[in-house]
Parts: sequence; structure tokens; C-alpha cells
Amino acid sequence: MPLLYRKEKVRIAQISCGTEWSGIQPELDKVAELVGAEIFFPEASLEEIELGVEKLGFSPVSHSLRVMLGQAIALENYRDVDGILLLTCFRCAEGSLTRTVLRRYLQSRFNLPIITYSYTERTKAENLLLRLEALANLIRKRPLLEVKRQEGVSLGLDSGSSWTKAVLMEEGEVVGFSALPTTDILDTALKVVEKAVNGAKTRFSVGSDPVGVTGYGRHLLSPKFNAKVAMEEITVCAKGATFLTDQHTGDATIIDIGGNDNKAISTHDGIPYNFTVGGVCAGASGRFLEVAAARLGVSVSELGELALRGNPSNIRMNAYCIVFGIQDIVAALAAGAKKEDVAAAACFSVAEQFFEQQLQEIEVRSPIIEIGGTSLNRGLVRAIEKITHSQVKVPPHSQFAGAVGAAVLASNA
Repeated sequence: MPLLYRKEKVRIAQISCGTEWSGIQPELDKVAELVGAEIFFPEASLEEIELGVEKLGFSPVSHSLRVMLGQAIALENYRDVDGILLLTCFRCAEGSLTRTVLRRYLQSRFNLPIITYSYTERTKAENLLLRLEALANLIRKRPLLEVKRQEGVSLGLDSGSSWTKAVLMEEGEVVGFSALPTTDILDTALKVVEKAVNGAKTRFSVGSDPVGVTGYGRHLLSPKFNAKVAMEEITVCAKGATFLTDQHTGDATIIDIGGNDNKAISTHDGIPYNFTVGGVCAGASGRFLEVAAARLGVSVSELGELALRGNPSNIRMNAYCIVFGIQDIVAALAAGAKKEDVAAAACFSVAEQFFEQQLQEIEVRSPIIEIGGTSLNRGLVRAIEKITHSQVKVPPHSQFAGAVGAAVLASNA
């Protein structure tokens, strides 16, 4: 992992349970150093712990979780805080409840960005980097994230785990775009950029016109394209989603169910203030939809259309694990289930797990905006609408939201 920042450190309050004995605290400290952050633990007195239980109206059995409540109360004593990191163990149900209660309380008391995350004992620095880098960017780059316009010509490049996407923008419009499955990171990026530029028929030159990069390959691609902006995908995708929907003011909730991880982001005036990134269970990922489509003998886009004609309640499917999810599909087909019912159940399974695992971690406020390649799966969009009881906005070029965000930010950097 490259060293990202050498500027003045940002101060992040860590409210957590078990990070020391699980062995992930050294990983957190390593990432904090990389992004130029100073992590500190609010010190809670016995009185503040008891006040936390009383004030938050929640009394966990675990003493360590009760201490977390006290830390939230004690945070009132600190003035130089830039953000909050809220962590509990993935295996602890009471910890998950505590995290939800604390997140709501902290949001009501502090105007600070908050990351919530459920770790495992196998969580590594690489798993944490995206989250802490996003938190640091929200603090350091707020003026840039407030921009609402794209001016001139700029290129956005999103090097994702499954797909690499490029858009060329001119005066606020997407004038060229291209996407290819990610293989060799640089080679794939060069190809999508060439296609996007050639398709636009707009003059563009790397080195003269601004370029923004995001996604897993951003650190490799940034020097190759002389990028003005190289940022993680949470802040960049949020910018792209709010730009494409013209949701520059007020609240919004952004959903991105990706091939490798999922994002749920709450924004206000186009800037994220609460987000979570999933990555523990593959049963709720876009990858599961790809595998399900392959097993049904259809493309991913056909899977969504097939799901619209099916009834998900005819199939029992809710495995967190992608392997067990496929077992459910195999068993259903062997029992004579209709393909459309299986497709609908697969979409609902992903939507339900996303709701259970991630939308509980953030403050969901309308409108809900879905982006990323899975936003083109109409069966999944309908499933999310039914589960959240909300209409979901899918803007034009939704699958290119990350690249659009990068292009918008680059034109203003």
C-alpha cells in the first residue's frame, strides 16, 4: 500500500469493542498512519458509562459494550475531533445492536462523518484502507466535494474489481463512455479510455485535460494518466450519483451493490456523512447475481428481466454465503421451480441481505439512488423498492457513476 498523506493529521475518535484482543488494532493503526490520521479513544468514567446506559436507553450485557456507550457520552469532552470510527465484531449480535444505537446517538449529537464497520479477526489493513481513506478525504477535501458543476473537458476512470469504466465529459454532459472487464489494470484502462475518447469525437489529451481516477487500480493508474484527482470510490461514487441525479442539496441515500463489495452512503448536500462498505459475505454481492445468471443460462441483464416475471416467495433463498446460495438455486431447479421464480428469489435475496447488513448501518433518507452495474438489473431495483418501501432512482449512466464523479472532481481540482 502506498503512503497517501504527509499533511497535518486528522483526529478520529475510535469507539469500539474487542479490537485489541482480536488483533486488528495494529492493522487499524497501520492504516491510520498511511492516511495521516491520529486515532484516539475517548476515556469514559464509571459515571459516564452508567449515564450512557440511561441516556441511550440500551443496556447491553457485555461490559465492553457498555463502555462504548460511556465513550459516546465522554466524546462531549473533546473539542478537536474530525471524525468517528465505530467498530464491533462481526460475530457479536449484541455488538451489532450497540453499534446501531450508538450511530443514531452520535449522529444526533455531532456534526461529524462516521464510519461503521463490523470486523472479523481476519480483517487486515487492506480491508480497512478504503474506509479510513474515505473518512480522511471527507475531512480534508470538503471544499472540492462541494462542487456542483463539471466544466470544460475532463476524463473519469473507474478501475473496479470486475469492470474498468471511462467517461469523457464536456460542459456537464457525458459525451463518451466505455467499459471492459478488468484484466490487466493498465492495459484495460488504456483500452477503455481510447474507446471513450474515440466515441466522443471531442478533442482530449492526457497531460493537458484533467483526469480523475478511482477504484482499486487508482494508485497504479494515477501517475500513468497524470491524474489531478486520485480518490477512493466512496466519495467519488457519491459525487457521481448526486451529479447524475442533480441531487446537490438536501439528503440522499446511495446504494452500490458491486461485484466485490457493497456500499451504502448517506449524503447531505452531495457530501457523504455516514457510510458503510460490506465485504464479509458474498451472498449479497453482484458476484452472486453473475453466478446465479450463469446457472440459469442467461446473461446478468436477462436475469433482471426474468426476475420481473417471477414470484420470489415461491423459493426459499437467503444464504449469506455465495456457495450456499447457489445450492439453494440448484435445489430449487431440481425440485421443478420456474426459472423466473428462481431469478426473482436471487434478486430478493441480495436486496434483503443488503437491507439487513448495510442499510441498518446508516441513516436512510429519501431519495434512494442506485448506481453501479447492478442498477441496470430491474429485478434487483424492484426488490430493493419493495423491501425499503421507497422508490429507487436510477439515473442515466448509473453504471458509470464512479467515472462521472472522478471526471467532475478532476475538472474542479
